[in-house]
Amino acid sequence: MSTTLLAKLEHIGLSFGQRVILHDVSLEVYPESVVTLIGPNGAGKSTLLKVLLGLQKPAQGKVWQMPGLRVGYVPQRFQIDPLLPLTVERFIGLTPVRSSVAVVQQCAEDVGVQHLLAQPVQSLSGGEWQRVLLARALLNKPQLLVLDEPGQGVDVSGLSELYQLINRLKQSHGYGVLMVSHDLHLVMASTDQVLCLNRHICCSGQPEAVSRHPEYLRLFGDSRTAGLAVYTHHHDHQHDMHGCVVPLPASGGHKHG
Repeated sequence: MSTTLLAKLEHIGLSFGQRVILHDVSLEVYPESVVTLIGPNGAGKSTLLKVLLGLQKPAQGKVWQMPGLRVGYVPQRFQIDPLLPLTVERFIGLTPVRSSVAVVQQCAEDVGVQHLLAQPVQSLSGGEWQRVLLARALLNKPQLLVLDEPGQGVDVSGLSELYQLINRLKQSHGYGVLMVSHDLHLVMASTDQVLCLNRHICCSGQPEAVSRHPEYLRLFGDSRTAGLAVYTHHHDHQHDMHGCVVPLPASGGHKHG
């Protein structure tokens, strides 16, 4: 992972009237790294993304972006008039910065929707639509991808493929990724850091540590007893009863799934 900082939030606070939306939230995003925000509905995840993007001004704290930072953004909701005659190719190219046909086609190819360019956007499945939104976010060659629930409307098999695609894009282009997801059990293998948010940061760390943290278990339950797949991996640490990472003896790591 690169040590070049792309964006940082420091001690962010935000309230609407008497309702606290965010309290003392800090995070950092680096190139070639995926940071995933998880949390219950109303936890402030989408609002936090908007604060980082400059779309929402916080009441407390500091927002910093690397000078000249190029950001690609996939919002949680993007409604298209069902009667609007709009092809996928035309939609991808509808951005403030004009892009050539070749660039649009390359972005479509990068996410695997080049065969859909002539199709009307209204004909797309949920998984195809999310890939098209991702292609559109790649147009300005971003250094940071901000993805607000990119798996929305996608079935389970499509979700796995989508998260694998995001990870491949990170690896091949060096993007930093800040993503909101409800699917920790599916993004575990491709996420470098997880922040569990419920207006404040309940817990944070590598996915394995967070999935065993008492606050995560209180909010979501134990995925191991819910029939959810956990990826098979090797690692050089174990976890104590509080979900904290404890190094293994020098004999090496272990494997479980």
